Amino acid sequence: MLKEFRDFAMRGNVIDLAFGVIIGVAFGAIVNSLVNDIIMPPIGYISGGLDFSNYFVTLKPGADGAASYASLKAAKDAGAVTINYGVFINAVINFLIIAFALFMVVKQINRFHRKEAAGEVAPPPPTTSEKLLAEIRDELKKGR
Repeated sequence: MLKEFRDFAMRGNVIDLAFGVIIGVAFGAIVNSLVNDIIMPPIGYISGGLDFSNYFVTLKPGADGAASYASLKAAKDAGAVTINYGVFINAVINFLIIAFALFMVVKQINRFHRKEAAGEVAPPPPTTSEKLLAEIRDELKKGR
């Protein structure tokens, strides 16, 4: 059983998948930074200081009994039960950016594959006229 597991784990597809997951996690960290540090600040500035990460609804106040909190961190620190829809909006924006970036990468890869495939296409067979002209040329060469 150990040998079967080793054979399964060492197959190329599993190893490729593992590398893909590792690259995906690293890419996710880059996109999170892109969204949180580069895209969201201008959106917040344009919208007058809007910060999606602090949008939440308090379902149950925390131990301090406060009805509202200045930030999500303050609500969490107080132990309040909240619905964090601003964090969800950030996650949706992250997803859209990742999906668009992957779309652009796949689009470019497909474009390169089409170019390679187009270069490998065999030339079309000669037409009937070309065949006849080639025969005439060959006969003329023989006659000399």
